[in-house]
Formats: sequence, C-alpha cells, structure tokens
Amino acid sequence: MSKRIVAITACPTGVAHPFMAAEALEEEAKKRGYWIKVETRGSVGAKNALTTEEIAQADIVIIAADIELDLSRFAGKKLYKTSTGAALKKTAQEIDHALTTQTVFKSNSATTQSHSGKAELPGVYKHLMTGVSHMLPLVVAGGLCIALSFVFGITAFKEPGTLAAALMQIGGGAGAFGLMVPILAGFIAFSIADRPGLAPGLIGGMLATSAGAGFLGGIVAGFIGGYSAKFVADNVKLPQTMEALKPILIIPLISSLVTGLIMIYVVGGPVAAAMAGLTHFLAGMTSANAVLLGVILGAMQCFDLGGPVNKAAYTFGVGLLASQSYLPMAAIMAAGMVPALGMGVATFVARDKFTEAEREAGKASFVLGLCFISEGAIPFAARDPMRVIPSTMAGGALAGALSMLFGCTLMAPHGGLFVLAIPNAVGHVGMYLIAIAAGTALTGLMYAVLKPAMEVQEA
Repeated sequence: MSKRIVAITACPTGVAHPFMAAEALEEEAKKRGYWIKVETRGSVGAKNALTTEEIAQADIVIIAADIELDLSRFAGKKLYKTSTGAALKKTAQEIDHALTTQTVFKSNSATTQSHSGKAELPGVYKHLMTGVSHMLPLVVAGGLCIALSFVFGITAFKEPGTLAAALMQIGGGAGAFGLMVPILAGFIAFSIADRPGLAPGLIGGMLATSAGAGFLGGIVAGFIGGYSAKFVADNVKLPQTMEALKPILIIPLISSLVTGLIMIYVVGGPVAAAMAGLTHFLAGMTSANAVLLGVILGAMQCFDLGGPVNKAAYTFGVGLLASQSYLPMAAIMAAGMVPALGMGVATFVARDKFTEAEREAGKASFVLGLCFISEGAIPFAARDPMRVIPSTMAGGALAGALSMLFGCTLMAPHGGLFVLAIPNAVGHVGMYLIAIAAGTALTGLMYAVLKPAMEVQEA
C-alpha cells in the first residue's frame, strides 16, 4: 500500500547532513512507491517547507534531527524521531521503524519515544548541539571580522576611530564574540524547556562571560537554566485564572534567580578557574603536547564523519575561539577536510578498484572536502567502514598533528580552503596546506592499498 510521508532533517552545522539525509529518504521512499516530502533545516534556514495540508494528509512524520525542533505543528500525527546519521546510513531500516511505530505526538509532551532504540540521540547531546548550532554564525562572523581587522596591522585596532578598531569591536567582546556564550547557553536552555528557558539561559550565559568562565561556563549555565525552567513549569501549579502568569512571570523569575545564584556563588568560580587553566595549558604547550592534542582531535574529527565524536571535537575547538585559542580549531578543520579529500584521491590513484559510479562520487567527495564537509566520505564509509574509517582517522590524526606542530591558527570555524581568501584568517598558510596535503595523501593512499580489487570484492 502506498504511503504518504513528510519529514524534517536538521543538524547543528546544517551544511551537508540535512541534505544528504533528505536525499537518502527520498530515494528509499521512491523505491517503495511512497509519496514523500522532506523539509531541510540547514545553515540557510528551512527549505522545501511542509504545508499544513501536506502534514494533514501524511500517514507518518519522520524527524531526522540532531537538534531540538519545534514540533507543535505535528500534534496528533504519528511521529518517529531519529538522527540524521541513522537516516542517511540505515535509511530502509529507519523507514521500516517509522511505519511500524504507533506513537502519536502530543504537542505538550517533552519527548517522543523512538522505536529504533538507539537511533535517536541522547537528550543532553541534542541540547548541547542546539546551542552550538545557534552560536556558530556568531563565531564565523566574529572570527572573520577580527581577522579582517588584522589586515591593517596586528595592533591597528588599538587606534580609536579607525576601521580596524570598528572591525575588532564588531567581531570581538563588544560584538559577536561577546554574544557567543550567552547565545550558546540560551539555546541549550531553549532546547530543554522551550521559550521559558531562554531568559535564564541567556542570563546565566552573560554571568558566565563576566566571570571569565567561557564556553564551559556557558554550557553549565544553559543546562542549569533549562532544567530549572522545566522543573518550575512542570511542578508549580497555579489556579486556572493565574496560569497565564506562569510563562511570563513565574518561570522566568524563579529559574533566572536559581540560575544566577548558582552561577555566582557555586559554579562560576570553579569553572572560570578550569577555563583559565585550559587556556594557560594551550598557550604553554610544548611541541610534544601540541602534537598529541592534534592527533587526538584529528582522529576524533574523522571517526564518525559528522557524528557525536566528530561534533565533540568540533565543539571544543569552536568554544576555544572565544578565549583567543586558535590552534585547536586549525587542527580540527585541517583534519575534517581529510576524509572527503582522501576518498577523492583514492578513487584517482586506484581507479581499477572502483566502479564508474564510485569514481564520480570520489570527484564530488573531493570538492566537498575542500569545503570542510567531511560527510562527503560517508558513502564510502557506509559501504566499507572497516577500511575507510581507519584510513580517515590515520590521515586526520596526521593533519591535526602537523597543524599543531607548525603552529597554524584559524580564526573561523568553517569554510575549508575558501577561508584562505580572507587575509589573516589562517596563520602559517603554507604549512597549513602541507598539513592538509599530508593527511589527505595518507588517507587516500592507505585506502587505495587496503581496498581489494573489484573481482575479489564481488567474489
């Protein structure tokens, strides 16, 4: 029997995963003769938006998202939640699970259970990624504005009234970078408690910034603000005539007081000390420590190609940008470019081991790699994970280690090689390119050697 499916795909960075997952869902549904429409939530907002009529006519709603979304428009519909990674790599299985679930979504329910068991991401991780996704535009804009201010000289921004000073003000603590931590905290809390969580999250984030607790303090503030707002919303009961006061007076006041007092008297000091210690450690790293950190971050970045481990390393690098620690982000982006670039190299140097379709996919993968979209390697990893993943991790570890060893820095958390067009966005550009090229070569050649010839593979 033909089915009608509507879906949403979304992830924190919103560059590749939502669109690749959407394409996979569409292809699998068409194979089965189902009607499907997928709304993608990427870095440029919602595309291919679902209409009220399409939702009403749908037999099932699939939410493949790594961040929290407002699902109120799906109240009363059968709804299945999973991750973008599962929708991309196990598409047929996820559609089967979606069609067999009998869960009806209620707009006031905090969560909707996923019948795949392991497919849906843990709540804490999803809340964190929701905050990171809203913080990213500020990091990009702020980092590049600061880099542009250096075009006029490294200390030119100290001269009041100059364009360099204005660029530094826009990107620095008075502008984008000053908002980073409050936005991170605010949207972590929003993910937990919806709109009532915004006020305590933002306030806690500002207190973390003023205390010098940095992004670690922002993360703590976000969870305190979100869960305190949720606790008040769920447990404070008022007469029906006064219920309207809850979201605009009771919840913001109590949760903001709880968050603020905990940040000031309990959490702020220790987290600020931890953040200062981390910053001091990164600033005073020896070559051996730097290389080891680069190996770890590079390998993490290439382990699951946009999954939780990858995002953990990425979040670490992004958070340190606000503390003017630019070395880890450079290592992370260098390593993140390697998987997709390496698969492109492998299909070129070992052409006889790949089908024509795989060679074409390799060309697309190489272009995605140049853009710092490691998900370009996912089609290869899905078909041959035991050979692809070790190859990508080895190349990523090498690229990350060399980037740290060479002292390369990066002011922006995305853009791949295209950030080289921004003066001073990358420090030690020549050595940075060598790090990326070395990691790419290792991944490409390693996989080219490990991959069996087609005759052996098909036998």
